[in-house]
Amino acid sequence: MRLVIVTGMSGAGKSTAMKVLEDAGYFCVDNLPIPFVDKFVELTASGNSEITKVALGIDIRSGKLLSDLEQILEHMSIKGLDYEILFLDASDEVLVKRYKETRRMHPLAETGSIAQGITLEREHLMFLKKQADYIIDTSMLLVRELKQELDKIFVQNREFKNLMITVLSFGFKYGIPSDADLVFDVRFLPNPYYYEELRKLTGNDQEIQDFVMGYDMAHVFLDKLDDMVRFLVPNYVLEGKNQLVVAIGCTGGKHRSVTLANKLYERLQHQNEYGVKLDHRDIGKDAARGK
Repeated sequence: MRLVIVTGMSGAGKSTAMKVLEDAGYFCVDNLPIPFVDKFVELTASGNSEITKVALGIDIRSGKLLSDLEQILEHMSIKGLDYEILFLDASDEVLVKRYKETRRMHPLAETGSIAQGITLEREHLMFLKKQADYIIDTSMLLVRELKQELDKIFVQNREFKNLMITVLSFGFKYGIPSDADLVFDVRFLPNPYYYEELRKLTGNDQEIQDFVMGYDMAHVFLDKLDDMVRFLVPNYVLEGKNQLVVAIGCTGGKHRSVTLANKLYERLQHQNEYGVKLDHRDIGKDAARGK
């Protein structure tokens, strides 16, 4: 029997994960009382059970009893009851934003402070995160992208890539992305904006890519950036990092940054050690403002 314990930060996507697993044929039980966990697992793992895949949703709602889970999991391992832990996480800023959007109260926000509740929750769940087989940071993931990641792990049984790299283009005039880990400025490159026939195009268009990459320094920059990212990734993995945002900026986030982000993504996407996604934050903002 395959047993997956689905846990993580409130607001990080646990409900979505449980729905995906249920659709994939898992017998799903959410918020099972902690004292019942080992007995439930023993019953479903017995030869008399027809259940072959189980997902248990466990989180901070278990209250003070959550601390007992660590010992229960240890006893399960001793008995030979195998399990996997899926931990859903997100940055504090993203979690606060999600709570404000849904107007929900955090289960540990006794004083009304969402940030304080998140801090306490991280402390209580740390032992689960340390033992997790899969840690998925949903800060930069759309719901459909989260579903795709879960499908790869629990349906297609593909090897999990514990680090997700987001290559992000942006415009400095709209602000540096708050969640960026590495920020690179490509405003030293000639700007297509000053050419009337190119102004309305973007770095997704071949004409802009030919213009930007027509300069040797663009290729030198790309080579050095690619080399730096590949050097840093293994060290970030050793540190335990599971989300890396590489932000490339130009003035408006439409031409040069989009081109270089596309080129870096093309170089990184075919490796097998980590996941890579591409995002152009500001590519349509000038058009939206009628410029």
